[in-house]
Amino acid sequence: MADKISFEAPRGMRDFYPADMAWRNRVFGAFRAAADAAGFEPYDACVVESYELLARKAGEEVGEQIYHFYDKSDRHLALRAEMTPTLARMVAQRQKELPFPLKWTTIAQCFRYERMTKGRKREHYQWNVDIIGEESILAEAEVIGAAVDALRRMGLSDSDFRVRVSSRRFLGELLAGSGIAPERHAQVFLALDKRGKMPDFEIAAMLRDGGLSEAETQAAFAVMDTRDCSGCPELVELFRLAEVAGFADVLQFDISVIRGLSYYTGIVFECFDTAGEFRAIFGGGRYDNLLTTIGGEPATAVGLGFGDVVVTELLKARLGADAAKARVGVAVGFMFPEQRDAALALATRLRRGGERVDLSLRSMKPKKFFSHASESGAAKAVFLGPDDVARGAARMKDLDTRTETEVCLN
Repeated sequence: MADKISFEAPRGMRDFYPADMAWRNRVFGAFRAAADAAGFEPYDACVVESYELLARKAGEEVGEQIYHFYDKSDRHLALRAEMTPTLARMVAQRQKELPFPLKWTTIAQCFRYERMTKGRKREHYQWNVDIIGEESILAEAEVIGAAVDALRRMGLSDSDFRVRVSSRRFLGELLAGSGIAPERHAQVFLALDKRGKMPDFEIAAMLRDGGLSEAETQAAFAVMDTRDCSGCPELVELFRLAEVAGFADVLQFDISVIRGLSYYTGIVFECFDTAGEFRAIFGGGRYDNLLTTIGGEPATAVGLGFGDVVVTELLKARLGADAAKARVGVAVGFMFPEQRDAALALATRLRRGGERVDLSLRSMKPKKFFSHASESGAAKAVFLGPDDVARGAARMKDLDTRTETEVCLN
């Protein structure tokens, strides 16, 4: 006898049953509405890329985490781990034709083979918003502002999250001013990223193991304790613009925000829940060299990646597991087969009027129908019996308030 096939999705991948889709639609709807409100143009691309493109961009250990394979023509291909390399390829392909600055957005399914932890899967959807070809800090304000708008549209309050911002350029200047040689900066970046996750004496040992002298190690800790960004004009301008745009209250300077990928060149940012229960909600920054790394012309850019996994967990924790199932539309049912045509006619008329209508496919008793209607998430329900059809009218019940109104069947 053949082995039984597992009904589980592959490890790290996800199925979306209707209840899961309700949450996904809530998140995606906020992504699309926020991007549209801020004037970002939607784009999309193939999920399979050349391995060379992804590996060139990946850096660190990410190259080992790419799902890759050879096709029947022996081409080395891969599933995208993120959307930025694809964006760079698309822009570079038509760089002479496109009207800069670009404001582009997409919701991309991405795949990355890595150790799974809370809020991290091997497959996820990521909302990307990018502005390419604009040097002013207004680009950062527009990108961060769109992400904050999306969180608010999902139902989170400003007290639920904070966007921590820093500047790679400012940090480099602080390190240089502290007498730390440029070749040691990467080691300090790594230590900053670990600050708060391990004791300071271990971080000090890490710095010394990385080649820093005792004096440089002490200077690095002084930089890591920086709490004032007034010496960084670009951050000062970002906070000023955030005040104008109405999201300064959720913005917070944090020198430890590094971002793991080496291509960030200016302002960087990450968003976390204020309770500290989850991984980063989104992150991004300014990257000026990505197009040149794949052979394109130089172009400054700002962008963010906003995954669906962490924010969905956060929404469930803050709003309740059933919050996505908002009641909507009308359920229509009938008692006997003789009322089926009248039910179909009513459903058709309501649909033409813009209602979402769930029409029962078979006759049922009233108690069973109303139980089904409530479980389906309908806001209202109409059940047709012989008497209703005979008099040409029925009662539409509001499933929350239990109040009823007359609806004509003719």
